[in-house]
Parts: sequence; structure tokens; C-alpha cells
Amino acid sequence: MEKRGCEERGARGRWIGCMLAVLLWSVASAQIRYSVSEEVNDGTVVGNIAKDLGLDKSTLKDRKYRIVSSAKEPLFRVDQNDGILYVSRKIDREEVCERSSTCLINLKTVLENPLEVHYVGVEVLDINDHAPTFPEEEKMLEISESVLPGARIPLEAARDPDGGPFSIQQYKLSPNDHFRLEVKDMGEDGKIPVLIVQKSLDREAAESHSLVLTALDGGKPPKSGEMNIIVNVLDVNDNAPVFSKNVYSVMLDENAPVGTTVIQVNASDLDEGPNGEVVYSFSNSVNRKFLKLFEINPSTGEITVKSLIDYEEKDKYEIEVEASDKGLAPLATQKSIIIKIVDVNDNAPEIEVTSFSNFIPEDSRPGTTVALISVNDLDSGLNGKVICALNEGAHFALSPSLQDKMYSLVTKSPLDREKQSHYELTITAKDAGQPPLSSEKTISVVVSDVNDNSPEFSLSPYTFYVTEGNNPGASVFSVKAFDRDESDNALISYHILRDGSQENKLTSFLNINSENGDILALKSFDFETLKTFQFQVVASDSGTPSLSSNVTVNVFILDQNDNAPVILYPVSSNGSAEGVEEIPRNVNAGHLVTKVRAYDADIGYNGWLLFSLQEVTDHSLFALDRYTGQIRTLRSFTETDEAEHKLLILVKDNGNVSLSATATVIVKLVEPKEAFAASDVKSAAKDDEENNVTFYLMITLGSVSVLFLISIIVLIAMQCSKTTDYTSKYLQETNYDGTLCHSIQYRSGDKRYMLVGPRMSIGSTIVPGSNANTLVLPDRRRASGEIVVDILRSFAV
Repeated sequence: MEKRGCEERGARGRWIGCMLAVLLWSVASAQIRYSVSEEVNDGTVVGNIAKDLGLDKSTLKDRKYRIVSSAKEPLFRVDQNDGILYVSRKIDREEVCERSSTCLINLKTVLENPLEVHYVGVEVLDINDHAPTFPEEEKMLEISESVLPGARIPLEAARDPDGGPFSIQQYKLSPNDHFRLEVKDMGEDGKIPVLIVQKSLDREAAESHSLVLTALDGGKPPKSGEMNIIVNVLDVNDNAPVFSKNVYSVMLDENAPVGTTVIQVNASDLDEGPNGEVVYSFSNSVNRKFLKLFEINPSTGEITVKSLIDYEEKDKYEIEVEASDKGLAPLATQKSIIIKIVDVNDNAPEIEVTSFSNFIPEDSRPGTTVALISVNDLDSGLNGKVICALNEGAHFALSPSLQDKMYSLVTKSPLDREKQSHYELTITAKDAGQPPLSSEKTISVVVSDVNDNSPEFSLSPYTFYVTEGNNPGASVFSVKAFDRDESDNALISYHILRDGSQENKLTSFLNINSENGDILALKSFDFETLKTFQFQVVASDSGTPSLSSNVTVNVFILDQNDNAPVILYPVSSNGSAEGVEEIPRNVNAGHLVTKVRAYDADIGYNGWLLFSLQEVTDHSLFALDRYTGQIRTLRSFTETDEAEHKLLILVKDNGNVSLSATATVIVKLVEPKEAFAASDVKSAAKDDEENNVTFYLMITLGSVSVLFLISIIVLIAMQCSKTTDYTSKYLQETNYDGTLCHSIQYRSGDKRYMLVGPRMSIGSTIVPGSNANTLVLPDRRRASGEIVVDILRSFAV
């Protein structure tokens, strides 16, 4: 300090001048500033504060003059008796002010009553009290004999705690013919010695070289430190590892967790065996602080985070990585890795729908705009670069707009409301930050209907069975169609196709409910006059334009027992069912008296007639065959039997509610001669009465016989063409000669139906709802087509 220098000179005048200069300087700087060298002993005087500030020494103690400090072991203390500032313990400048060019300690002194605060600055002057030291006293280096001149081997730098001019200023290498030293200035990280091969090595000439590396500081005289370097020359390993990239640069987030992979370097060596195995490590030139932040996997070259990375502390690291092989004389290659620390990505993109159509017609062309989307990210750079994606890629797509960060949501393919009427589209906006932040927005798109589907009937064709005698105006059956469209486009109305043709003349007797498809018959159907017919129903929707479809309706009339039997014989001249039969008394048992003939217009069981005796004079004389209607004698007549017998015969069908008719036959017993005469007279009279009936019967029998013969021929041909013949099952038995027998066959879909008379085949199947009159026939098709027997009628003679 200036005042202290004046005292050493011992000149009073100069001391007064120096004091004045100090006081003037103190007033100008608003505080007193002293200087003291580091490492001085405890109790060394720094300066007289009371004198320099003009304080009264006698009041210092009463006013509790002291230094205000929070340190447990303060570096300085002030004496309250004389106001002199002393060193309280040894000061190590490198400990107090590490690597600072100026080490200034500010002290705050306080006096009470009244309160006064004075600031005192003490500058700790550096002295060259530390010599440079190397981490190792001896460094073993192995260098292949094939190394070329100019090869660089970074060495570990020496350390000198002193700063400024007393820090390490230069390195020296002991004289030799093969190596020279180069010093690389790393700025704040100091100077790094690099050993450079100056001349090719020859292992056979010298297996090792001993070198001394000396580090010198800037003191006067300078202090130094030495490290012995022993270079062992290895045999030839002439390929050094080569890194796959010339430059390694990576971005690392400041909040990367411990263990995060920063980058993976890769080097290859063309040598084989241990000479080609690469080991990775940080170069000796890497700052020791960096080794606390990062570590490298020696086998994979993967650099990972070792401790917390703080962007605010340092935003860029340059680390030199060394790749060496495992040869006897390992070759090494160094590569600088630049790690740039980036700030965190803390703003997610924002999605805004600027224009949106909730409903879109299903017939919209691909490329139709549904909505306009804008995205924004408050971050910048890659963190602000946003990429949008759509979860539904089949029918919709995002099309970038000419304007930055604008997208159009458009249709990508044709839509079909009937397959999917509603879409939940999720738009995802993701930035390019690491890690990326994203946001989502969901848009509901409803596909509106257009009339693009025609009505469809639930069946095609329809087949209905209607029992004859239905109530006019009642619903007999209904058709049903559906439309996959919605609203008015799916509102269906029905009507019957009436084209005026002969085939559709029956449609005039039908009506349809246009809303529900119920079909009403305006008249009662009669199976005996109409057995089947068909027509078409049209279903139309209410769309614009309207679409329609039609369906064929096949109607089969089912027989009902609505016809009572009709007596054909006997019939009297007045039309009543009465007749007189005369037989001789001498006839034997079993004699055929007469035969009652009847006819029923119905078919199946409804037309199957049975005969029974309701009233008879003597039950022991006559018997009636219930199937044929033949009346025969049971025994011979005696003299005691009455001459006239009245038989009341009941003829009824087999319907569920059977209908019947009665006939009266009066049997007269005559002597044999009278019987023959009466028979001649009766025959002549009867011929005249029954001329007309016989004529009609002959015509009917002739027609039926022709049809019967044709049917027999067809059935025989079918029998010859197939091993199994089902026809005989549906023909009447040869011994049945009672009533008329009906048989009608028809087809519906894959089934054939037959309506039969009194007797049915055991193998036939009764169709439900047919009143037990309909049989299902096995399908019999031939190459020439389907042969159907339409109507068989036969009379028993």
C-alpha cells in the first residue's frame, strides 16, 4: 500500500504527502483501499483505519467499532483501541479468489452512537507461491514404430493454482532427435502441451525414449514442475482408427436426464485382431469439468449424460474423443465433438378452425373442402416448425395451403352415408422440437344423405297362399321394402303395377296400402274358378328424383270345404235324390242292388266322399260300401221279409267341417217274372229321361279318358328314364271307384306342390297352412323340361 511504502522510506515529509494522497484518493472513491500480500503472518498490520478516516481513537471502544462479516473465520480484524486493521489468519489468494485477475475484499466497518458505516477495500496481492505440478510424475507412452513424422500426442497439462503472470506460461521438452513440443492455447482452459513426432522411430534402434517435460510459470525467478515421459516403441500396427464422420455435432436439451445418449461416435480400423479393435475414451486434453458432465462407453463410443446439463452455465461443449486400437502399439485418432445445448421446447402448437362445414353431402367429389385449419407455435426454429396429421386417412386428408401454417381439410375419396354417416376427425399438430410437443383438435363431420339407393324388398319374389272365401276388403297379405337412405329419401310408397294386359286383369280386384304395403282383396276368391295368379308391386321412395324397384308376387288359392256333395244317382224326374230299385226275391247274398253316385267340386279331403246308411228298414238285409256307394244284399230274402224297403243314404265329405247330402233308395222285392218285365219298362222310360245326362257324361268321360291316357304315357316314360318313380304314389288306387278324384300340381321356388283327392301317399308331406290338402313332391326335372299333370278326373263306373 502507498502509506506503508512511505513509512518504510522513513521521510516525514514524504509520509505527509503520501497521507494526503491517500485521503484525496479515499474521498474520490468513497472508501479506503489497502493492499496486502497473500500468505502474510497472522497479526500483520494492513492499515490504520481510525487515522485514515480521522476518527477519535478514544471513542472507538465506546462506539463499538467493529467489522461486520458473516464468515465464521474472518480474514481481518480491527483493534478498538487504536483502530488498526490486522490480518487475522493466513490468506491464500487462490482459495479466496480462484483464477481472478484482481482479488479485492470489501470490508464494512460500523460505529454506533451515532451510527456510522465506512467501507474498506483490501486487495490481496498474488505472490508466486505455487509451482506447476503434473497429475503424474511419470507418463508412459506407447508409440508404434510405423508412426509418421508429425503425429500429435496430447499430454496432460500441468496445474498451477497461481493466476495472472504467475500461472503456467510455457512448456519445455528435454532435447532429443525424435520429438518436439507444441503448446496449444485453449483460452480459459489454459495451455495444453502436445508431443509431436519429429523423426520416424525405429524400434530396432531404440526401444524406448526418455523425455522430461518441464512446465514454467511467470514468476521471477520462475518456478517449474517436471514430468518424466517414457516413450515405448511398439512393433508395426500401421492402421489407425478412422472416424466415420469428419464432423460430429449434436444438439442436447438442457433438461436431458442422466443416462441420455448424446451421440454415438464410430471409428473403424482396417487392421485385424487386437490391432483392429477400437476403444473409445476422452482425450487427455479434455477439461476435467467436462468429465463430470459426460462419459463415454469405451466399447460402443456412446457418449451419455453423467450429470445435470445447465444451458445457462454453458451452451456449447467441445470434447475431444480418442479412438485407439488394441494393437501392441495402439494407434489413436482424435475427433472433436461439438455439443450444443438447446433450450427446452415449452410451447405446444395451437390449432384453430377458421371455417367449417358441419354437413357434407355424400355425393361430394374428392377434393371438396370441409374446413380451413390454421396452426401456430410460439416457439421459434425447429420448436416452432409444426407438422399436422389426420387420424382418418381413408376418406379425408389435410392439404397444405399456399399460406404458411394453413391447411385445408378436404375429402380424399367418395363418401357413402349408408356405410358411415359420421366421422370424428382428430387433427394432431406436432412441432419439430426435441422432445416434440403436440396438441389435438377433434372435428365432427356429418355426412348428409342423397337419394342414391333404390328401395329393396325383403323377399323376391313373394309367394302367398290365400284360402278361398276370404272376406272382401280385408288384408290378405303384405309386402315390405326398405331403403338405406334416410328421411324423405327413405320414405317408401307402394302401388300395384297395372298395365292393362290380360295377365294383369286380376289386379283390378286388388288394392294396396301405399304406406305399409298391405294388400287387400276387393272380392272373394274361389278355388274352383281361380287357382293361382301373379302381379307386380312397385316401391318408390320420396327422394328427388324418385327411385323405385318392383317385385313379383305369386298367389296360390287354397281350397276350402265350401261345396256340398251333389247326388248324381239316383235322381228323380223332379230333381230330388230319390230312386226306386226292383230286385227279384230269389237273389243271393252279395247281389248288387244299385250304386249311389255323388260328386264334390272341392279337392283333397274336402272332395273325398264317404257313404253311410242313416235309415234302413232291416239292417240285416242290406249293406252299403262306405267308399264306393254300392248297395248289396247281405242275405237271401225269405217269405217273411217285407216287399218294400226304404234306405236313407248320407253322403258327406272329409272337410274339417264336413258337408253332406242324402239320397233315398226304395228297394221293392218282386217275383222273378215281374222283375224282368218291370226292368224292361223301366229301362225304356229311363232311357228317355237320362238321354241328356248320358250325353254330357259321355263327353266328360271321353275328355278325361284322353287326358288320363296322355298322363299314363308320360308317367311310363318318366318311369323308364329313372329308377325311382314317385308318380304312382299320387295316382288313385285301381280298386277305388267311388267319388271323383282331383290332383293338381304346381311349383313355388324350389318346391313342387300337389293337391290330391281322397287317398294320399305315405311319403308325401303336408305343407302347414294348406288345410292338409297340399303335398310336397320331390323335384323331378328332366332335360326336356318339367312335366306336370294338371288335372286328373275320373269317374267310377
